[in-house]
Amino acid sequence: MRRYVFIILGVLLVIGTYFIATKIIDSKNKPKPKVEKVVKTVYVKAVTNGTVPILIPSNGTITAKNKLELYAEYQGIFRGSSHDFKAGQEYKKGQTLISLDAGEFNASVLAAKSEFYNLVTSIMPDLRLDYPEVFPVWDSYLKNFDVNKRVPELPNIADEKASYFITGRGIQASYYNIKNLEQRLGKYNIYAPFTGVLTEALVNKGTLVRPGQKLGEFIDPSVYEVELAIEKEYSDLLKVGESVDLSASASDKIYVGKVSRVNGKIEQTSQTVKVFVEVKGDDLKEGMFLEAQLDARSEESAISVNRKLLIDESQLFIVKDSVLELIDVQPVYFSAKQVVLKNIPDGTTILAQPISGAYAGMLVKTIDESAKQAKTTSKN
Repeated sequence: MRRYVFIILGVLLVIGTYFIATKIIDSKNKPKPKVEKVVKTVYVKAVTNGTVPILIPSNGTITAKNKLELYAEYQGIFRGSSHDFKAGQEYKKGQTLISLDAGEFNASVLAAKSEFYNLVTSIMPDLRLDYPEVFPVWDSYLKNFDVNKRVPELPNIADEKASYFITGRGIQASYYNIKNLEQRLGKYNIYAPFTGVLTEALVNKGTLVRPGQKLGEFIDPSVYEVELAIEKEYSDLLKVGESVDLSASASDKIYVGKVSRVNGKIEQTSQTVKVFVEVKGDDLKEGMFLEAQLDARSEESAISVNRKLLIDESQLFIVKDSVLELIDVQPVYFSAKQVVLKNIPDGTTILAQPISGAYAGMLVKTIDESAKQAKTTSKN
């Protein structure tokens, strides 16, 4: 019995092994699944050649056309101002921006005036005796003299001998010395030459101010200038008095400026010409960044496309019978985002948007860009 059992088990093992081996072989011979070829969908548009304006971009920051940097010429204590001397404070024309304590210097000016008065008084007896015709003029001059006011101009003497006599006594030298002192005394006070705003304040009331020290900055916020750098080949586009449209990057508002100056020198490093455009606006602030689009010229029989569509700066993908092909094109102008192309026949179907992994011979499914735009408009 044991022998028969072993024989039966052996037969069953051989049969089981056969079936397992058959299944393994069958599983290996199963056909591989077919991979469906992915066809990308692309947006296209038909070429319509026309006149393309060439716009030259330029930008710069605006600065106040009338700007005054405040410096001290003489030493003194900052005594005060017509208003609080703080950044952002407005001043009217003629108001005191800075007043320094000039008490000591003012005393020296008064002393010089007194000496001058005494000097003129000392020649009066000689004038009465030797030059009686000029005596009344100088007598009137002395009577109107006030040491607390600005020294009046010297009388005009027609008599040559009397003029020599007065000059010889040092009258004119003393007079011009006082005028010089009065000019210096006036510089202890700084007045607003125009209505504007204080943009920088570097001293406070009671501060000791030293000669040459910067005290602040004062500007006229009603008119600004923006400096544009124009490539030398386009430097003839802008003439003095021409209008220029300017815009801020963070706003859609357009500011119309006028060319006020054109530099006659070309910058050697950048090969550009500096053009200054005067612009006004209530919401303009010094330091704002403005951009300008200058109308350089117009290109006939051309189109403007995204720079990302250009291949090696000389080729462009077109779609022909749902297959991508490369054609040679002629770029005539590059901007930051666009390129102007020529030599593309009307009606040629080109890509409207760049696609990744594109190659010549690639099968694509096309959608007209105009249909996409119409769909977007209907949603809005």
